[in-house]
Amino acid sequence: MAKTPQILVNQNSNTMLISSTWGIRPFFQMLTVILVLLVISVIYFGKDDGSSLSLSFSSPESDVREDGSSREVIEEEVEEMMTKCEYYKGKWVYDNETYPLYKENECTFMSDQLACHKFGRLDLSYQFWRWQPHHCDLPRFNATALLENLRNKRLVFVGDSLNRGQWISMLCLVDKAIPNTSLKFVQTNGSLSTFKAIEYNASIEFYWAPLLVESNSDHPENHRVPERIVRTQAIEKHARHWSDADFLVFDSYLWWRRPTMKILWGSFERGDGIYKEIEMLKGYELALRTWSDWLEIHVNHSKTQIFWMSLSPTHERSEEWGGATGSNCYNETQPITKQDYWGSGSDPNMMRIVEEAVDKLSSKGVNIQVLNITQLSEYRKEAHPSVNRKQWDPRTKEQLQNPAKFADCFHWCLPGVPDTWNEILYAHIFNFL
Repeated sequence: MAKTPQILVNQNSNTMLISSTWGIRPFFQMLTVILVLLVISVIYFGKDDGSSLSLSFSSPESDVREDGSSREVIEEEVEEMMTKCEYYKGKWVYDNETYPLYKENECTFMSDQLACHKFGRLDLSYQFWRWQPHHCDLPRFNATALLENLRNKRLVFVGDSLNRGQWISMLCLVDKAIPNTSLKFVQTNGSLSTFKAIEYNASIEFYWAPLLVESNSDHPENHRVPERIVRTQAIEKHARHWSDADFLVFDSYLWWRRPTMKILWGSFERGDGIYKEIEMLKGYELALRTWSDWLEIHVNHSKTQIFWMSLSPTHERSEEWGGATGSNCYNETQPITKQDYWGSGSDPNMMRIVEEAVDKLSSKGVNIQVLNITQLSEYRKEAHPSVNRKQWDPRTKEQLQNPAKFADCFHWCLPGVPDTWNEILYAHIFNFL
């Protein structure tokens, strides 16, 4: 290592400190005096251990840190660190002035499964909570700007009923921006439901694939089966419907929540397949591997933005947030206020598998943005439909006597939590976050 240069001050020199005459350049000589005094001050106050009077000068070449980064790079990193919005860290703020972003009965495409007020919920406070990150603000959702951004493009949600709820939320958010009903419509063709904004030639779609890969639960309506079977190595039947989309939003969680999964090697049509019961996490890993391989090979990475919605929490055990043992989200009216609350309905092991799959894709040049909506949704125990939703079958005597036992603590009322998910998605589409 090069020795640090030293500056020695000769106090007997008239030329440095005291000029015998004030010739024609008094200004520059005065500057010299001031500079020398400054150097002495720096040496004195900059001593490392009291034994050295040395002063280091930095050249542009030496102004780097050990990893080779220049000062400019460091400053950019600091600025990015200071301005980056950690949107998933924050709190819910009651705001009945600017929320909800739309009214339940005014949304043309509202689902009876999510229309809690229509089906008897009287307490509407769940509609007025706004997510407030600690150190930044989410940009206000602008439906016209989003539709303009989607002009001649496809935004496709792929997954289960939680993703379908987010899709419906998105339709409600853009609905009022197209007041002419003849310029918008929804059509369903099998597992694919498409909202079309005719004036923009924009599509916002939902594709039903609750396990992402093929399964015996792929029918968009008749998917309740006594035994769930998954073809973890097969995805083409689904993926051919969304591979050319401009924006892809995936989720897959709730349908995997069981200790084991039956895996099929072979096809459902032929009877010579091999079935094996395996641990759920292993099956989930196999499915995500197939999904990852398809994205790597078949999706145009320079065109398509890909998002993964982190798991949507459930609220099935009220004792976890200080409620009565044996109850759930039924009759809840207020969010959880405990910071960093985490319930047993959210599986960190599954989140880890997703993270590993996304990291592996990133190393191959496939960028997927994971939108972390789990923690902010954990607080909203009161925002589920509970018993206030359309019941596809008449309620039994047992259900009427013990409604909490049959409460829906999985899905979300609209307007509500999925609107916030879409505000975050909106911000990422426009690169605000």
